[in-house]
Amino acid sequence: MSKQTYRVCFCFRRRFRVAVSEAPEEIKQVFEQYSEHGMMSIDGLHRFLVEFQKENKATREDAQKIVDSVKHFHRKGLNLEGFFKYLFGDINPPLASLGVHHDMNAPLSHYFIHTGHNSYLTGNQLSSDCSDVPIIHALKRGVRVIELDIWPNSTKDNVDVLHGRTLTTPVELIKCLKSIKDYAFVASEYPVVITLEDHLTLDLQAKVAEMVTQTFGDILFSPGSECLKEFLSPESLKGRIIISTKPPKEYLEAKEVKENENNSERAKASDEEAWGKEVPDLLKDDDKNDLGEEDEEDPVEDGDKPQHALAAEYKRLIAIHAGKPKGGLEECLKVDPDKVRRLSMSEQQLEKAAITHGKEIVRFTQRNILRVYPRGTRVDSSNYNPLIGWMHGAQMVAFNMQGYGRSLWLMHGMFKANGGCGYLKKPDFLLNTKAVFDPTVKLPVKKILKVTMYMGEGWYYDFHHTHFDAYSPPDFYARVGIAGVPFDSVMKKTKTLEDNWVPCWNEEFEFHLTVPELALLRVEVHEYDMSEKDDFGGQTCLPISELRSGIRAVPLNSRKGEKYSSVKLLMRFEFIDP
Repeated sequence: MSKQTYRVCFCFRRRFRVAVSEAPEEIKQVFEQYSEHGMMSIDGLHRFLVEFQKENKATREDAQKIVDSVKHFHRKGLNLEGFFKYLFGDINPPLASLGVHHDMNAPLSHYFIHTGHNSYLTGNQLSSDCSDVPIIHALKRGVRVIELDIWPNSTKDNVDVLHGRTLTTPVELIKCLKSIKDYAFVASEYPVVITLEDHLTLDLQAKVAEMVTQTFGDILFSPGSECLKEFLSPESLKGRIIISTKPPKEYLEAKEVKENENNSERAKASDEEAWGKEVPDLLKDDDKNDLGEEDEEDPVEDGDKPQHALAAEYKRLIAIHAGKPKGGLEECLKVDPDKVRRLSMSEQQLEKAAITHGKEIVRFTQRNILRVYPRGTRVDSSNYNPLIGWMHGAQMVAFNMQGYGRSLWLMHGMFKANGGCGYLKKPDFLLNTKAVFDPTVKLPVKKILKVTMYMGEGWYYDFHHTHFDAYSPPDFYARVGIAGVPFDSVMKKTKTLEDNWVPCWNEEFEFHLTVPELALLRVEVHEYDMSEKDDFGGQTCLPISELRSGIRAVPLNSRKGEKYSSVKLLMRFEFIDP
């Protein structure tokens, strides 16, 4: 062994000895309960997995694998240091490794789908570059719905993708289509939907039809020009590309979008914290700046133009028809027994509609697809609280995937479930046609989640030693809470521990969940700064539906959702029936 290798091994072992010396008493007591004479045998570890960790299917072989994974320790068991190393290791994650385990044979309308908004933008909505790079990144992360705004290029003879009537620089449509083909099924084999916001002339619609057909070939799902009577399932559409848009009108008939937004509102500097605004409370009216904002999609109804005026080849590509019927909200939410469609609403349109038509929205989404998109004043590419969509059954809650912050962390957390495949089967209560779910009614508590925040470590290895404080170790505190329906949503906070790279909080929190199926556990760590804004120290969001009981190592992520190499928390999760 070289001197350098020895130093690395010594530092690694010393790191855990330091942690063990500060281990919570409960961890030591648990070790003593399942060990004899300072050693936890294979049988003792097996009992710990089944009884304490609630891993009912754990075998003696599983216990042996854990012991084998903890190197430098006795192969027949674990001492306290080895046990602690196992608890803090990657072999002890907070989420169950279930892979794709939801029923994937129901219609598409029965699923939440990982959805992007203006997927081609690299930054803000007004002046950033358009590129296929953010599309590639989204697909690699498991996003299943990609949005493209298609416009005539400067010479009117080809098609570009850009955010219309802004200073965003265009990217060629063909480049985006080729990247989608190359990366569509890298992270998931389930279908990718391309939603098109179309601003084209008839000849360019025909050109798009040719591009799409030649690029995707046999993997393109084309049911013909008629609306589907029922959506197919994700399972039956594996490996397929689906086009969704409204049957388009001619470009020359397009109406100019009215500029109703206040320029000073658009230019106003964001006063967000370094890690993004707190997720908006769904019980508060937070849309005062959105009154009178135009729809993102063109407000002209499908019936305003004769069907024969559409480019026939283009129309045949549309598998999921979009559009708003004539009339008010009641007409928009009518369920047609003979066909299915996609309806789009902005976040504030949904919030307002939900006040008076919450159950009708849920009923609509049992058979049809509802897409929710950010309000137009979010020029900084920020996002909204996704729960407003999910609690009403909206399948496509469209997010700016470059809009890093707390709202996007929730999106990342939600779609960790079901193997990260980008499709989550909606809870049964959202699909019940006889007793339609009313999002405004407070339900009885269904589960109690008890969370113990023991300690954290790894910042010393992933951050520069002066990152938090120039002259002293950091002063960490943690925030723990629930994102869910309004009655479940709450955030709590630990005490701040001064001058410690390995904070040991040993604090317990209890959360009463009325709708655990939609709940996410939120965890953040910050470093207290007396004179300036607190520094960011990591975050994660975990779907309660797949959270494992017991003591678990919880890796933290950066603002962009990228996992740190070393930063982890040691936490315990207990589920209690009320």
